[in-house]
Amino acid sequence: MKASTYFAQSYAEARRKFIEAATAAGQEPVAHPHPLLGRDGELLAMDVARFGAADAPAVLILSSACHGVEGYCGSGVQNALLTDAGFQAAAARAGVALLYIHALNPYGFSWLRRTTHENVDLNRNFQDFSKPLPRNPAYDRLAHLIVPAEWPPTPEVKAGLAEFIAEHGVKALQAAASSGQYEHPQGLFYGGRNPTWSQQTLRHVLQDHARRCQRLGWIDLHTGLGPSGHGERIWAGPDDAPAIARARRWWGEQVTSIYDGSSESALLTGLMWFAAGQECAQAEYTGIAMEYGTVPFEQVMDALRADQWLENHPEAPHAQRAQIKRQIRDAFYTDTDAWKARIVEQGVEAAHQAVAGLGA
Repeated sequence: MKASTYFAQSYAEARRKFIEAATAAGQEPVAHPHPLLGRDGELLAMDVARFGAADAPAVLILSSACHGVEGYCGSGVQNALLTDAGFQAAAARAGVALLYIHALNPYGFSWLRRTTHENVDLNRNFQDFSKPLPRNPAYDRLAHLIVPAEWPPTPEVKAGLAEFIAEHGVKALQAAASSGQYEHPQGLFYGGRNPTWSQQTLRHVLQDHARRCQRLGWIDLHTGLGPSGHGERIWAGPDDAPAIARARRWWGEQVTSIYDGSSESALLTGLMWFAAGQECAQAEYTGIAMEYGTVPFEQVMDALRADQWLENHPEAPHAQRAQIKRQIRDAFYTDTDAWKARIVEQGVEAAHQAVAGLGA
């Protein structure tokens, strides 16, 4: 099938395609309903489809939409794998159960937001909230510039960010903005003060499906960093040399790490993979974030800043709202046949490699 057929133009269409593909492959997904409705009044849910025995020695998680709007890409890869009979058969032969988690953050997917309905970055939300939270003084310094009071930004705001970049560099701005912050609930990359609905629901899914296996693999599908169409394989686990070496045996030496500076991503806090060790401590864990490039970093940041400004200003004119929502979708989803073909090709390859690694 043409790769573009696996992708959708809305959350509701993506969910329908996922349910149909999973059902056709032999498993009707289990829905974990979200408390709110979608942009078009549709039901929102984290949908889970499992293929393989309950006591399978190995489980591979394939998840999408941790960052809401990025689900346009991730859902397409999941649908491609569900309709790939060769992949399903390879997993069965290897004794690897496949756990598809569609729309970790269905609210953001539907409403064209990167965050959850709590305005939280899910991939910064996995903290022990009974303890002091990490501080991000660089974000504190730049908060009023990253999400300004007016949009488009004033010349003074642009000059302030330009001055920071001139002094510290673009990578320093990326680190300050994206590493995670817990003091500015109306800012970017906010990790929250409590576990979100998505975090709690994901933990329940892991408890139900990943506490009996000896080996656990995870491919979490993302977009927004790196060259257009390129899928960077970012180690998603602790700074543990043997585990990173195992990931590179599975997925190749091109696996990058936030710990040694080889990744396009900055060093982050409150990451989702923490839940694997906490909920499935019995299993040897190996995971990556598959990070597909879309547009240059500056455009991604501008789209995020504009969207957060819009969230903070619900009185914004309809035309401006529509323009910002187009901008945020385009920043995380390249709606062309060529881009989608590259995304599917790399996603399918990574999934086959994970099955081979888990089954070895």
